[in-house]
Amino acid sequence: MDVIDRRIIAVLQTSGRITTTELAERVGLSPTPCARRVDRLEREGVITGYGARVDPAKLGLPVSIFVSVELDRQDRAAIVAFERAIRGFEEVMECHLMTGSRDVLLRVAAADLTAFDRFLEEKLMQVKGIRNLRSNFALRTILQRVAYPA
Repeated sequence: MDVIDRRIIAVLQTSGRITTTELAERVGLSPTPCARRVDRLEREGVITGYGARVDPAKLGLPVSIFVSVELDRQDRAAIVAFERAIRGFEEVMECHLMTGSRDVLLRVAAADLTAFDRFLEEKLMQVKGIRNLRSNFALRTILQRVAYPA
């Protein structure tokens, strides 16, 4: 990746609906070479997709909860089984395998406390291999970046 690729990525992270012509102008290329670079960045997996950012509160999901999960075992089979189960839960917005005292950190979106309680009881607590859960509710989001430094 060179400086031009990084410029392309910086622009697309904040303006994903920009036309190729506009993108080319902003990064200092003509449209055809710019389009070729974008295609290459997509093929190489640098650009993994495009999508709209939405306000979760306007979707009826104003509550963000961070759930720390401790598994009974930390071997590959246990982690794969947990990953498989968690992928089926649409409430889970992020899932990270962690170091430290907790094995997994989840970010869960919920409409309210009742919805989160239902998610815990009917879904998450039914997953085999969980030893312990700890939940922390976000009071408000202070900073949420959508673009990585390019």
